[in-house]
Amino acid sequence: MSEASLPFNEKIIPIKTLGEEWERSIRNPHEFWAEKAKALRWMKTWDKVLDDSNPPFYKWFSGGILNICDNALDRHLTTPKKNKLAYIWEGEDGEVRSFTFYQLYREVNKLAKIFKNFGLKKGDRVAVYLPMIPELPITLLATVRLGGIHTVVFSGFSAEALADRINDCQAKILVTADGAYRRGKTVMLKDTADRALANTPTVEKVVVVRRTGQQVSMKEGRDYYYHDLMSKVEANAYVPPEPMEATDPVFILYTSGTTGKPKGVQHGTGGYLVWGYWTLKWGFDPKDEDIWWCTADIGWITGHTYNVYAPLALGVTSFIFEGTPDYPAQDRWWEIIEKHGITILYTTPTAIRMFMRYGEEWVNKHDLSTLRLLGSVGEPINPEAWRWYYKVIGKEKLAIIDTWWQTETGGFMIAPLSGLELVPLKPGSATKPLPGVQADVWDEKGQPSPISTRGFLVIKGPWPGMLQMLWRDPERYKQAYFSRFPNVYYTGDYAIRDPDGYFWLLGRADEVLKVAGHRIGTVELESELVAHPAVSEAAVMGKEDPVKGEVPVAFVVLRSGYSPSDQLRQQLVQHIRSTIGPIATPEAIVMVNKLPKTRSGKIMRRLLKAVLAGAALGDVSTLEDEASVEDIKATYEELRKQLEKK
Repeated sequence: MSEASLPFNEKIIPIKTLGEEWERSIRNPHEFWAEKAKALRWMKTWDKVLDDSNPPFYKWFSGGILNICDNALDRHLTTPKKNKLAYIWEGEDGEVRSFTFYQLYREVNKLAKIFKNFGLKKGDRVAVYLPMIPELPITLLATVRLGGIHTVVFSGFSAEALADRINDCQAKILVTADGAYRRGKTVMLKDTADRALANTPTVEKVVVVRRTGQQVSMKEGRDYYYHDLMSKVEANAYVPPEPMEATDPVFILYTSGTTGKPKGVQHGTGGYLVWGYWTLKWGFDPKDEDIWWCTADIGWITGHTYNVYAPLALGVTSFIFEGTPDYPAQDRWWEIIEKHGITILYTTPTAIRMFMRYGEEWVNKHDLSTLRLLGSVGEPINPEAWRWYYKVIGKEKLAIIDTWWQTETGGFMIAPLSGLELVPLKPGSATKPLPGVQADVWDEKGQPSPISTRGFLVIKGPWPGMLQMLWRDPERYKQAYFSRFPNVYYTGDYAIRDPDGYFWLLGRADEVLKVAGHRIGTVELESELVAHPAVSEAAVMGKEDPVKGEVPVAFVVLRSGYSPSDQLRQQLVQHIRSTIGPIATPEAIVMVNKLPKTRSGKIMRRLLKAVLAGAALGDVSTLEDEASVEDIKATYEELRKQLEKK
C-alpha cells in the first residue's frame, strides 16, 4: 500500500479544491476573509478587513463589533440548535451531565449576572483555575459575555505559577474549585489557590465550585461558593452581550518561553473567532449529528479553540472528560467512545504512543464503529504512531487529520482538510497549509531551503487567528516572533517540504543536538526509536561531551512483551546507526517504566536534562507521577556505572 495515497471507504466530494481556496485567499485576502467572516453574527460590520499599516501589529476586522458569547450561544436560540446538546460531560467517577445550547445559555447568563454584581466590566481580567468540569467553559463564556478577558491556568500548575499569571494580568476575580479528582485521588485545588492568593493583591473576589465536597478555607467577603451564588440568581437572568470591537482582546494564555517568565499570548475577538470557526469547519467538517471529542484540557489553547469557541460557534455537540486516558483501566477512552457514540476523536501523539504500549487487545474489546474521523495535535506524530492510529483505531478506514499549529496561531495552520479536499495522506506529515497561510521553509539566511532540506518553518503573511501581541509587552512580541526575519512570523519549529509540497514538522528548532559539528534533531532520533517494534515511547536528550560537544542519550519505554536487556540496547543502537547513521549513535539507552510527563501529557524534557546533568529538578508541580523521575535517576545511575566499568 502506497503511503502517499491511503485508501478510504468514503469518497469525500469537495465543495472547492484546497488549491483553489488557497490561491483565492492569497490573491485577494480582503475579499476572501470578508466573505468568511459573514458566517458569524456581527453587531456592526468592519470598516477594514485587515489593517496592516503598523506591522507586525496587525488588526483584523477593525471597526467591526461583535460578541464571542453571542456567537457561541445566543444566535443558535432562534434555530433548531436551541435544544441540541452543546456539551456531554463525564467525570472521572463516571458521573454524566449534559447541557443543550439553551441550558448552557441560561447558566452563562446567571454567572454573568454574578460577575456583573461583583463589578466586572469590559477589559477586566478573570483568572480561572478549574479542572475539566462544565463550570470551566461556563466561566469563560460568562466572562467574554461581559467583555472581560480570561486567563485560564491549567489546574496542574503550582501556587507560584498561578500567582505569577494572576499578577501579570492583574486579575480581579479568581474562579477555582474545592478540589479535583485525579486517578482516584483528591487534589486540593483551593489550598493551592489560597497559597497563591497570599501574594495576589489585585484579586477581589474568589468563586469556588464544589467538586469534591472537601472542607476548604473560605475568607469572608472574598470567597463565595459557586452553587450558593447561582441559586440566588433568577432562573431567567439575562445579561446583554457586551458589544466588543473585533480588535479587543478576548483572552490571555500563558505559554512557556525558552528563557524568563511565561509569555502572555493575547488573542483578539473577531479574527480569532473567524479563524477558529473556519479551521474546524475546514479540518473536520463537523456534521449536525456528530459528537466531537477534543481530548485537550481547556487550560491549553487546543481546549480554548476546539473545546469551547469553535465548536459552539458552529453549533457542534462536544464531549468533555475530566479523567485520564487509562484510569481506572487502560480502555477508559475506548469505553467512552462506545458509550457516547463519539464520531470524531482529536487527540495527541503522546496518548497514541501510550496506547500502543498497552497493545491492541484493550481497543478491540470495544465497538468503535461510530468514529468517522481521527485527528492529531500537539507535536509531530511519528510515522509508526500514525500507522498504529490508522490501523488499530481507524481500522484502516478513517482519515487522520494531523494538525500543526501553536498557542500563538489560534488554530490549525497546516492540516489535511476533510471539509474541502482531503489530500492524499502521508504518515507523519501534516500535509499542506490552510487557506490564508503562506508557509515556507527557510535557511538561516532567510532564503528558501531546497526541497527535502530541513529549515525553519515561517509564515510569510498575517492570518486572522494570529496573536495580537504579548500581554503588555510589545517589544518582547516583536523580538520573539518577528526579529529573526523582519515582518515574517518565526515559528521556532524545524520543518522539511517534500517534492509534493507536503510539510513535515521536525519539532522545536531548539531541540537539536550538535554532535561533533553535526546537527541532529531529537524528533528524528525519537521517531526512529519508536519505529522499532520494542519501543512505545522515546525521549532523546543531549549530554555534554568533552570531545563531541554533545552526545545523544535516549530514554525509552518498552512495549508490552519486551524486557530491558543489554542485547536489546545493542539492537536499538544498531537500529539508529543503520537508519540515521553512526554520528547519531546514542551514548546510552536508558530503559524506564515511564517518562516524566505533565498532567497534560507532555514529556518534561528539562527533568531528563537535569537527570543527565546531575542538577536540581526545580519545580515539579505539574508532574503527573514523581516516581517516574526517581525510576529514571536510579536506572540511569546504574547504567552509567556499568559504562564506566567498560
